[in-house]
Amino acid sequence: MFLTISTTGVPERPATDLGFLLHKHPGKAQAFSTSYGTAHVLYPEADAERCTAALLLEVDAVALVRRGRGKGRGGAPDAALAQYVNDRPYAASSLLAVALSAVFSSAMRGVCKARPELPGRPLPLRIEIPALPARGGPALVGRLFEPLGWTVTAEPVPLDTEFPQWGDSRYVRLVLEAETLTLAEALRHLYVLLPVLDDAKHYWVASDEVDKLLRAGEGWLSGHPEQKLITSRYLTRRWSLTREALERLELVRLAEADDSEVEEIDNAVGEETESEEKPTPLAVQRRDAIVAALRVSGATRVLDLGCGQGQLVQELLRNPAFTEIVGLDVSMRALTIASRRLKLDRMGERQAARVKLLQGSLSYTDKRLKGYDAAVLSEVVEHLDLPRLPALEYAVFGAARPRTVLVTTPNVEYNVRWESLPAGHVRHGDHRFEWTRAEFRAWAAEVAERHGYDVEFVPVGPDDPEVGPPTQMAVFVTVDKKTVDKKKEAEAA
Repeated sequence: MFLTISTTGVPERPATDLGFLLHKHPGKAQAFSTSYGTAHVLYPEADAERCTAALLLEVDAVALVRRGRGKGRGGAPDAALAQYVNDRPYAASSLLAVALSAVFSSAMRGVCKARPELPGRPLPLRIEIPALPARGGPALVGRLFEPLGWTVTAEPVPLDTEFPQWGDSRYVRLVLEAETLTLAEALRHLYVLLPVLDDAKHYWVASDEVDKLLRAGEGWLSGHPEQKLITSRYLTRRWSLTREALERLELVRLAEADDSEVEEIDNAVGEETESEEKPTPLAVQRRDAIVAALRVSGATRVLDLGCGQGQLVQELLRNPAFTEIVGLDVSMRALTIASRRLKLDRMGERQAARVKLLQGSLSYTDKRLKGYDAAVLSEVVEHLDLPRLPALEYAVFGAARPRTVLVTTPNVEYNVRWESLPAGHVRHGDHRFEWTRAEFRAWAAEVAERHGYDVEFVPVGPDDPEVGPPTQMAVFVTVDKKTVDKKKEAEAA
């Protein structure tokens, strides 16, 4: 992965001033460790008339796979081969953007203590990237860079020069030239737009990524004609983060138009409103109830069966009492999202050893699920057709047989309390059924009787005196054989 930054100079302003701006001496070749390899900085040419700084990022492909553990970008559970055959070591991407930020951090901030007058001075700049993924083609490259003052040359790279009939690849050879930009502005443009053109990131995008985008986009992103596309792609299409970023960018635009500060514009809501207590979402109450029941059971090795996007697994990881957590789901897409939510590609070895994501169906017995202290079926059973419940029952209670099983499911009687839910409708389009409290208790009692468990019921959420709680939870605990035999003898007598 390679990038060069060139400038020209005159006797009163030599081109080697580039070395001061980058904080890297032209007479040295330097190497810097990054998360996924080594960044080398060297100067192929450096004199008063012309100076070129090169950044060579040597990606450790093995580290990329090992740190991702098959769960991150390019190594998702449904793309195992992509761990080993991909363009990450060669094509400019978020890996190169992160390296730019790490190696040239002072230059990107516009800081130069040795020559403080230099950072604010525009330079004649030429930036070359020989292999840049461009999802959207050369036309999109132009639409992104030209409004910022760059002259853009984006030459498509053919799939194979020996077979021109195959057409062009999604890569371009990029040359950017400008006379009116500072080096700090140029680096910030690259930091944001390289991953935008690649339309992927090698790490999980969290809420702090909004702040990074706004810092790097200060002065240019709020007025860019492709602002929405840039924001959405940079934040990997996470709609909640994209919406937050766009709202903050609009405040910046309004403040600039009004020649005022953002704080003066964003003052419609008083501090007392922000401090108002908001009701705890039912999903959070449900997870809290599950964790509390697991703590009471003394379980340390826990199965989250039907883990979905990993919210419960994430909550369990926060509690050191749970030493091994396995999330199982039939959906590979859900597991991919779960791995990103958990940031498995950035997790330390000790923490990563506590968690595992597996693909599997609860309609079949699975020897991987045996030997665990507890299993959780949180909002799972209602997604199955009723004729398939016996298969799930045997797979969990008969074959895997954990010491404790927690099952949560909606209480259909409570649906009348949801003002936004039309009468006769279930809470989710994929729900095959929703049980009343009596129906759930009858099913749970039969399961417990067949498989040697005791069961008790716990309300989750506000327990309405007329219709009960919004969620009902059954806590199954195994009963030893002697106790079962005594119960049967007592009943027979």
